[in-house]
Amino acid sequence: MQQPIIHKSFKTYLRLERGLSENTLDAYLHDVESLFRFLEEEKGGLSYKKVSQEELRDFLRYINEMGLSAYTQSRLLSGIKSFYGFLVQEKEIEINPTSLIESPKLGMKLPEVLTEKEVEEIINSVDLSKPEGERNKAMLEILYGCGLRVSEVVNLKLSYLHLNENIIRVTGKGDKQRLVPVGLPAKKQLLTYIKEIRNHVQPKKNAEDVVFLNRNGGKLSRQMVFLMVKDQCSRAGIRKNISPHTFRHSFATHLVQNGADLRAVQQLLGHVSITTTEIYTHLNDQDIRRTILKFHPRNRR
Repeated sequence: MQQPIIHKSFKTYLRLERGLSENTLDAYLHDVESLFRFLEEEKGGLSYKKVSQEELRDFLRYINEMGLSAYTQSRLLSGIKSFYGFLVQEKEIEINPTSLIESPKLGMKLPEVLTEKEVEEIINSVDLSKPEGERNKAMLEILYGCGLRVSEVVNLKLSYLHLNENIIRVTGKGDKQRLVPVGLPAKKQLLTYIKEIRNHVQPKKNAEDVVFLNRNGGKLSRQMVFLMVKDQCSRAGIRKNISPHTFRHSFATHLVQNGADLRAVQQLLGHVSITTTEIYTHLNDQDIRRTILKFHPRNRR
């Protein structure tokens, strides 16, 4: 894949899969451009696909000599790690050269989450009088009710639905599959969409088993889901920086807040490491701190 194309694809991935803010997204793209310039000017035009750990260490020494702050260097490395993780996911490369390069620990940024009331307001804002209404509501119910990534939603298959058992099979990162329970609201809306809308759409070739179809019978793009979520948030009057991934964060946060076991949440999300899931305990800690500040008698004086 050529650099302009991979650059555009990476931008789409950051917006839809990672749910990054526009500022962080632009910073990550700038980081990748910095690496491209380094490879062109210092490594004789070496392809980004052929970069080794040694070249990346040279790049880190290069940016260190530029006098950038430790925070900026850490963020820049985070952008490069995301880029190479994306390349592995897209099967552009087989081995991630950043996997053994550690980022400085500069603290943790907690993701944006929705309240339960905000989730309900967004879902209820869907106009069911429109042909795509039942489909969009079903996608929102699945995003929040099952904690799926946007790529997992658009690639969900009819043959993966085991709704009599209240289970769906999901193909996540690295083509790893997991089983995720489906709650009654998501199941009910999914069945409504399939029976009343999807069954009357003629699927295009290779989309016969795809659950969510566009009006032409093709598979939805991640960008279409992103725009749908943005539109529904606007209609519901939600002013937060929301993406499809925000529903996944909210799914996990609300489970932990209501006492779910962290290992169970890890399995539901498809996280390889429990460390990734532990961020939701910190979100819960914030909730606990707010409770203490609000209700402790010494804080009410």
